[in-house]
Amino acid sequence: MTSDTPAPAPTTALAAPRTALVTGAGRGIGRGIALGLVRAGWDVALLGRTASHLEAVAAEARALRPEARVVVRTVDVVDADAVTAAVRDVEDAFADQGGIGLLVNNAGVIERQETDLVTDDVEDVWRVVETNVRGPLLLSHAVLPAMLARGAGRVVNINSGSGHRPSPVYTGYGISKGALARLTTMLDRQYAARGIRVLDLAPGVVVTDMTQAMPLHDQRDEWTPVEATVDLVDAFGSGRLDALSGRFVRAGTDTEATLLAVADRIEATDARTLRLAAYGEDDPVA
Repeated sequence: MTSDTPAPAPTTALAAPRTALVTGAGRGIGRGIALGLVRAGWDVALLGRTASHLEAVAAEARALRPEARVVVRTVDVVDADAVTAAVRDVEDAFADQGGIGLLVNNAGVIERQETDLVTDDVEDVWRVVETNVRGPLLLSHAVLPAMLARGAGRVVNINSGSGHRPSPVYTGYGISKGALARLTTMLDRQYAARGIRVLDLAPGVVVTDMTQAMPLHDQRDEWTPVEATVDLVDAFGSGRLDALSGRFVRAGTDTEATLLAVADRIEATDARTLRLAAYGEDDPVA
């Protein structure tokens, strides 16, 4: 669905610091992203709930690149005060490099049961929605002011095809990822003209504790390598995929090269974004 208010013309985004804050960095995809960014020359801040997991990843990161600056902060992403304090600490830690250049909203959860809404525990469904939506909302709210003051910054929201395609199971997860996709479009609409770029990135099906515990994937023998996600995060964080701000990409299917080859088509057709599909030009709600 399009807005009656035209989007402001995007500026050419300035170069942002090669510093990244990654949530849910203690294990799984977040760990893979953090270590991959360190290999690619980024300095990183690792946020998560379990200090021991974060410190283990930090040790790996420093072993990969001893000169890398690695910051660790233990925080629950749904705790507003804790998020604000953690972001302030990370900004201070990276102050001599220009602050936080890239936010990767990766932290997320899924329901404990693979079932439909009626047979699920609605409190568990809400736990998923709250974590997967409130977390990125709080982090974005805390990180964006400094990015806006600098006139440059990038946000990657780790999303899923579940945000666009309905499923017979995992109701809360689907709701949360759809809401996250809307957050991506809102941030792009509100701040593109002020140098902010934001991307929805689905990592595919990566081998993690979460995916291996899902009956949905019991028979799966093909998995998306986390390196495919790292490549896209690095490309977007470095500014090479700025043309896709506000859009959805999928690691393992999309690559930097294939996306750049079709970027003009995506923009011309307003594709790869969350919107209402009209039945024709005469559709009154289009």
